[in-house]
Amino acid sequence: MAGHSQFKNIMFRKGKQDKERSKLFAKLSREITVAAKSGMPDPAHNPRLRTAIIAAKQESVPKDNIARAIAKATGGDAENYDEIRYEGRGPGGTAIIIETMTDNRNRTSADVRAAFSKYGGAMGETGSVSFMFDHVGVISYPTDKGSEDAMLEAALECGASECVSTADGHEFLTGMEDFATVREALEARLGAPASAAIVWRPQNLVAVADDAGEILLKLIEVLDDHDDVQNVYGNYEFSDALISKLSG
Repeated sequence: MAGHSQFKNIMFRKGKQDKERSKLFAKLSREITVAAKSGMPDPAHNPRLRTAIIAAKQESVPKDNIARAIAKATGGDAENYDEIRYEGRGPGGTAIIIETMTDNRNRTSADVRAAFSKYGGAMGETGSVSFMFDHVGVISYPTDKGSEDAMLEAALECGASECVSTADGHEFLTGMEDFATVREALEARLGAPASAAIVWRPQNLVAVADDAGEILLKLIEVLDDHDDVQNVYGNYEFSDALISKLSG
């Protein structure tokens, strides 16, 4: 894993091609709406909303879109979404967690189950694979924020569990209960983070053979493409040969 971020290898996210941007914007806006509805519509007093806005800005979501997403949470026609987590096994013995926001549980469950079935996996019960992951906060900064030693010092002073530094940047890890406090402390010290989110981080990675890896990528793409799916996490690790083949 040397030389690149482990987190980037376990959380699948499509690129920014024009045809995908509107779908990505919709997902980010939905998170903003749900976050605003779950607390105050003011990001200064709503940590989850502040995190959602940071994520949206990182993907260049326009300010007007963000404002409209917040307004949806307070209007009379506010949308209602259930947050549901699905778990399952993918090709190559991998474990997958899918976070969704849906206004139709039956539709989303059926679609997720069908995707697993089509691409050689199987949807499991809640808790069937999540024990293989840690539910943690990840707060990311670019490499130019400081040296590895300086970031380790910042982690200690701000209450983070650890800081993982790679060629791609610095990732501060924290427990869920400390996420908001640590993020605010880091922001006061280092400025706004490049990203901040509570994620499912695998305790161990599973090397996937190239043939199974190609099928697994199709499964991940179908899941991530679904309108109700917010995030897809897994414990898979693809070979450099497969990554080169797909990016070539």
